[in-house]
Amino acid sequence: MLKKVLIANRGEIACRVIRTLKKMGIGSVAVYHHEDRLAPHVQMADERVQLEGSVPTAAYLDQDQIVAACKKTGADGLHPGYGFLSENAGFSGRLAKEGITFIGPEADVVTLMGDKIISREYAQKQGIPIAPSAKQTGSVEDFIKEAAKIGFPLLIKASAGGGGKGMKIVRKADELEEQIRVASSEAQRYFSDGRVYAEKLVELPRHIEVQILGDGKGNVVHLFERECSIQRRYQKVVEESPAPNMPTELRDRICASAVKLTSAAKYKNAGTVEFILGADGEFYFLEMNTRLQVEHPVTEMVTGIDLVEEQIKIASGLGLSFSQKDVKQKGSAIEVRICAERPEKDYQPAVGRVGLLRTPTGDGVRWDGGIREGQYVTPAFDSMLAKLIAYAGSRAEAVTKLEEALNDLVLLGVPTNIDFLGRIMRNDVFKSGKLHTGFLVDQAASLAPATLGKAEEAAVILAAMLGNADFRLSAFEVPEPYASIGSWQN
Repeated sequence: MLKKVLIANRGEIACRVIRTLKKMGIGSVAVYHHEDRLAPHVQMADERVQLEGSVPTAAYLDQDQIVAACKKTGADGLHPGYGFLSENAGFSGRLAKEGITFIGPEADVVTLMGDKIISREYAQKQGIPIAPSAKQTGSVEDFIKEAAKIGFPLLIKASAGGGGKGMKIVRKADELEEQIRVASSEAQRYFSDGRVYAEKLVELPRHIEVQILGDGKGNVVHLFERECSIQRRYQKVVEESPAPNMPTELRDRICASAVKLTSAAKYKNAGTVEFILGADGEFYFLEMNTRLQVEHPVTEMVTGIDLVEEQIKIASGLGLSFSQKDVKQKGSAIEVRICAERPEKDYQPAVGRVGLLRTPTGDGVRWDGGIREGQYVTPAFDSMLAKLIAYAGSRAEAVTKLEEALNDLVLLGVPTNIDFLGRIMRNDVFKSGKLHTGFLVDQAASLAPATLGKAEEAAVILAAMLGNADFRLSAFEVPEPYASIGSWQN
């Protein structure tokens, strides 16, 4: 078993990993940039190492500093979380040479599955369905001709991309050349890789993904599926398990496809195979994420399996601790991403200082956060602050529980999407489970906020703050020695 693990990440995922490390009796090391020096993950860890650099994100991507931190603290394992270096094959390979265990797949598998073009071709060889597509092998002109043969609408996608970057929809032939140029330029800017490909656009699909665990020897189990169709700008907002209105036979086929693909690749550790599901019931391989996903808590809550614990056991050489028949899916879990943003202004990222934070509690309610009162939310990092998850015996009960938890959540000082998420939970179409990736656009009118005047808005905020005992004490309590003096005046 690993003895000490460095978490090469920050925020809520770093806190999440540290909690499991503590449960397992394994030492934890946090790395942090100066801007994060008072962040919860830094305080939670057994040890901490500061990363130098004028740009915060660059510091967390500095492989030299992170490797040096492992050696300085004696960390024999590294958990990458998600984002940053989590899907960097070069980094994974470097750690192996340094004798540090990477809690994730081997570098060659990261390379295989991390490239969307290569992974699609590999999936096709394994008999996994993929959407009709074309890639650039010669001139741009030849690529345009091949893409046009697929028919419109088309989706242009970055080979090394994610999060909607380098992705463009093309509905007309005369738009194709320009959108390829724009997508390639964007892909080069974000991923230093301008390769793009074209595929058939499945209109208003569902986004279904399957959580898998592999031992690296061809043994793979799935932990069922997640529905991730509620998205804005191709980025997930709400995730749940099981997927609503999913026929058992279709669920079995999708999960079996994920296992078949990853078994062939001798996948090791945790990963997620993503599919798009059309209204006609046809599904296609989309991509694979060779890491832990943001939405992993919903899988944990319906299976009772701690994914981070299993990751650590597999990385330690212990293999899988259970077989497929041991994995049961019970109840329903839904997760929402709490982000510092303004949904009513096209999800514009927001900044500010967290002035008041009160998180909901209760049976089946889980808060995965990485922020504290007084902390500044800066534009240096992703806008996601935390995740709120609810679990219950049925989907309807989980929706109600999550709505109540959102009502109980208080986060003042920085604009967030909390109210917006509450409106999603109350939406009748969402409650029916009739989901697709265009849901937020289709339901925009019903999800719009009620209009409040400035005076009303100020009154609501003041009432919320006055309703909190800690705020009242800090605002109105008279400090010593003035409290003892009484009504004395000079």
